[in-house]
Amino acid sequence: MTTDTLTAAPVVTAAAEGPAPVRKRRSRVAVLAPAGSLVVAIGLWYAVSYLLLAPGRRFLVPPPHQVFQVAVLDWTHLQPMLQALALTAQVALAGLAIAAVFGITGAVVMSRARWLERSLYPYAVILQTVPILAIVPLVGLWFGFGFTSRVVVCVLIALFPLIANTLFGLQSVDRAHHDLFTLQKASRWARLSKLELPAALPAIFTGLRTSSGLSVIGAIVGDMFFKQGSAGIGTLLDVYRSRLQSEDLFAAILLASLFGVAVFALFTLLSRLAVGSWHASGRS
Repeated sequence: MTTDTLTAAPVVTAAAEGPAPVRKRRSRVAVLAPAGSLVVAIGLWYAVSYLLLAPGRRFLVPPPHQVFQVAVLDWTHLQPMLQALALTAQVALAGLAIAAVFGITGAVVMSRARWLERSLYPYAVILQTVPILAIVPLVGLWFGFGFTSRVVVCVLIALFPLIANTLFGLQSVDRAHHDLFTLQKASRWARLSKLELPAALPAIFTGLRTSSGLSVIGAIVGDMFFKQGSAGIGTLLDVYRSRLQSEDLFAAILLASLFGVAVFALFTLLSRLAVGSWHASGRS
């Protein structure tokens, strides 16, 4: 009797607790965990600036408050960064949109027949394995050294995750669902639009989230190499590095990182809205 009572007690307590306290605990953890990691990161930053570096070398890693005072509170420093970030954002989003169209379309084509996948997928793998810095000079020769070349670099670097994830999602549809569409004598277009693409949405959005960060990286790399026209955030990074403007350099890096996080968060939200609660990715 004693053993049964001890075993049943936690169940009664958990049931009596109800869903509301559980939700409150999860909400607190969701807020406190990122806040705690941010405090730790800032503490480590201060430790590197003041404990590991001598005063004469502190310009290599300026403390956070100094970066904030010099590069953020001073509008003459912040304005060119925001203008450059706006241009980089245009390049990254344009490249991501083009990569999404070509990547998803290419994956759909490859999913139609095994011989198409065997013929086209190796080239997508090659595109992913060739270092982007080796292709950048050719992109400049073919498309010039302005906005178009920067977008092309973003497309090249963001294309493969979209192809790979979309193709995986299309090929992972349950066989029983295919059999049901076969019994209903559904056309290939009906099978694709009503079964395969909806079932592949979680994988497609996974590819979009991955490619969104890569597109930002591609835009910054393009800024560093293609310097015709308005300066992007990558161009400013190169300028700040050459002038040893450490505060501006750290601020520009943080702005670029925050933009990448914002794009990632946007596609995470869109994924939850599009997928809903039927898939585990929409409930997490």
